[in-house]
Amino acid sequence: MVKKGTSYRCGECGYEAAKWVGRCPECQAWGTIEERGDARPAIARVAAGAPSAPARPIGQVDVEAARARTTGVGELDRVLGGGLVPGAVVLLAGEPGVGKSTLLLEVAYQWARGGTGPALYVTGEESAGQVRLRAERTKNVHERVFLAAESDLSAILGHVDAVKPGVLIVDSVQTMASPQVEGAPGGVTQVRAVTAGLVALAKERGLPVVLVGHVTKDGSVAGPRVLEHLVDVVLHFEGDRHSTLRLVRGVKNRFGPADEIGCFELREDGIVGVPDPSGLFLNRREDAVPGTAVTVTVEGKRPLLCEVQALVSSAGAPQPRRAVSGLDSARVAMVLAVLEKRGGIRLGDRDVYSATVGGMKVTEPAVDLAVILALWSSVRDVALSPRLVVVGEVGLAGEIRRVTGAGRRLAEAARLGFTHALVPPDPGKLPDGIRVLEVDSVAAALHAANHA
Repeated sequence: MVKKGTSYRCGECGYEAAKWVGRCPECQAWGTIEERGDARPAIARVAAGAPSAPARPIGQVDVEAARARTTGVGELDRVLGGGLVPGAVVLLAGEPGVGKSTLLLEVAYQWARGGTGPALYVTGEESAGQVRLRAERTKNVHERVFLAAESDLSAILGHVDAVKPGVLIVDSVQTMASPQVEGAPGGVTQVRAVTAGLVALAKERGLPVVLVGHVTKDGSVAGPRVLEHLVDVVLHFEGDRHSTLRLVRGVKNRFGPADEIGCFELREDGIVGVPDPSGLFLNRREDAVPGTAVTVTVEGKRPLLCEVQALVSSAGAPQPRRAVSGLDSARVAMVLAVLEKRGGIRLGDRDVYSATVGGMKVTEPAVDLAVILALWSSVRDVALSPRLVVVGEVGLAGEIRRVTGAGRRLAEAARLGFTHALVPPDPGKLPDGIRVLEVDSVAAALHAANHA
């Protein structure tokens, strides 16, 4: 029996239900449905009030105040769409130790150095002395960069009134608490209240705010889903602990492209942007090696060359092993089945390992043909030409499908010295300086690679 006058609400996404359920039908989270007590009262009529500003024709609205201002970090500006917009709230999420604080210290330094205004860096996870030591190590000490170790939202607002910064950085939103609501820092209620307060501050004063967020085990932003809806920009900071490569990937952006990436290299003395990162994902060698193939993937508007490696060996156990790194395991499994069925190569009793070079993660289907050729090269122990690049999506029937931006991909390959390419049929306008061979099936691609 449902108690009369009782409602239930999801603490993650705000979905309301008439009765309690274990799993939210909206966001699929478990154990987040909470009893809200009395049901909401009937909606009363709202009287018209005085507007804060009269409505104007859209052509008369001043856009100069909303122009993006550069952060001084070129790769971050690329992802943001030109820089930080006044009043914008940016959420930067990433795993612990990936370099979020190092990157934002660089942003604070470049902002203060550029004369746009002072930068206020608020840390709730470290002391001001620890942040100062990192700033000295990365040479990001500037007299107009202000540090504050606070975990109270009202204290942050006091620092903003005193410093009057041009940009506010909060590291991290999960460590902050609002005195207006109950709950421990990092809880659903506190994270929602703190974020809403900082968003209101940003919009009221035209102050760009950058929030650092934690991530869960599956790589998504920790905390309630409403956190991503409240902010204007959501960025994911990705990288392998064993690699110096770091990627800032745009997930949501109200002011620019939402699929752009920025490439960085994490060094002992700080983090630097990599404007031409294709060389990081290639393993240049004089002699060709079996089991490798080069493809071109597109991240946002940026074409990146990527080397795919595969190793096929005799199984040492009754159950063959399949290991994937940097690729979509589901697509690799599909490609293995297509190669065995359409290419006539037996793989069911062999161990198969496939990976990308440089810690790059590739999920787009355009890499399928490169995986096919890398596997074939490893099985036959025949090296592909070191000047060959392959691009194409593979279907279950063994056909090679078109991919978007073939001309842009091949232009990047030609710039880096590749002279031959295997592409799907009808690729569109192609650049000069690279010889293109169109293949329409897996069998045709294997035949062309054998004679390349």
